[in-house]
This record gives sequence, C-alpha cells and structure tokens, in this order.
Amino acid sequence: MNSNKIIARIVGILFIIGTVAGISTLKANSILSGPDYLLNISANENQIIIGAAFILIMGFALSMMSVVLFPVLKKYNETLAFGAVIFRGVFEGIIYIAIALNWLLQVTVSREFVKAGALEASYFQTFGTLLQGVDYWSNHMLSIVFTLGALMIYYLFYKSKLIPRWLSGWGFVGAILYFIAPLLNVFDPQLPSLSIDIGWGRLMWPLAIQEMVFAVWLIVKGFSPSTLTPASSQK
Repeated sequence: MNSNKIIARIVGILFIIGTVAGISTLKANSILSGPDYLLNISANENQIIIGAAFILIMGFALSMMSVVLFPVLKKYNETLAFGAVIFRGVFEGIIYIAIALNWLLQVTVSREFVKAGALEASYFQTFGTLLQGVDYWSNHMLSIVFTLGALMIYYLFYKSKLIPRWLSGWGFVGAILYFIAPLLNVFDPQLPSLSIDIGWGRLMWPLAIQEMVFAVWLIVKGFSPSTLTPASSQK
C-alpha cells in the first residue's frame, strides 16, 4: 500500500472519529442550553465532563486531518495547504479546547450555585450567563474558522482531481452555506443558539453529509491519480 493510500485512509478515519465524537456531545449540549441549566448541570456533572472529553477528541481528530493532508495538498498549492493547517488545525484546535474548558467551568459554577444561598446565587447566575455567552460566540467563531479551512481544502481537491470533482464541488458549496449559517444566526434574535437542527443551522447539513461521504470515499477508494501536475494546478 502506497503512502497516499495510507494518508487517505487516515484522513477518512479521522473524519469519522471527529463526527462520532461530535454526535456524542449532543446530550451534554442540551443540558447546557436548557432552562435552569445551572441546576441541570449540577445534577448531570458526569455527562458534561464526558461531553467535554468528547469535544477534545473531536478537536484532535479534525485538527489532525489537515496536518495529515498537508504533504499531499502542498504539491498543488503550498500556501493554501498551509492555510488549511492554520485554520482547520491550529485555530480550530484552540477553539475546541476553549469550548471544552468552558463546559468544565460551568460545572464548577453550578456546584457553587447549588451551595450558595439566595443572595449569593445571583452572582453565580451572572457568571453562568457570561460563560454561556462565551460558548455561544465560540461556536460561531468555530463555524467560521472551520469553513475557511474547508474552502481551502476543497478548492485544492477540485483543482487537483484527487477526489471526484462532484465530491469536492459539493464540499466547496457546502462550506459556503456552512459559513453563511453563523453569520445569519447572529442577526436572528429568535435563535439564541447555532444548532444544525433548527433555523439557519440547517444550512450546515449539506457539508455535514458531504464530509461523511468524503470520509467513506477516502477509506474505500483513496485518492484518484491526478490528471494535473502540481505545477499546472497552481496556475
């Protein structure tokens, strides 16, 4: 098995690990965003802690994907390949760590909230609200950073023909829709959170589905022999 086939399979597996880990955070996320969230967090601490661990797993898998792809994509445009590492690797990884830390801090605040008396409880409610605000904006920033890196990756795949153009084109269009979703959500007061199953978050579905198809394709088929030379693909 050649190195490109190995890289393709590793990238596909990383995508699947990241997606499964992300799905595993949904229960914890519903606790954090529900009414009386401080009481609910206190009653479900283990689920929040496990959810934070899954966020870190998701962040590691998805961030490493761009690093593993770099040796392949740099042959076609090193600048964009490096940009993908910065956005899908470094920036995205940092935001995932920040979100996981925020969830753990909310566990700490919920503990103190339950212990506090009526007068002191308001302070912890205020702090909890601030942490929820950080979580809200972090998720929006994550969506933007994620899609900027995705646009670079799928543009390179489209130019290089390493995967079928229908698949890379689907990813590129899906990334544009994914990028638009958080921008529209910010200006919609009826939607205080960005979720893939409501409102503008539904614009994220095309890319979410494409990346699973993309992952399976890489595991089963690998990279197609390119009809472009690295030099010509940069023109």
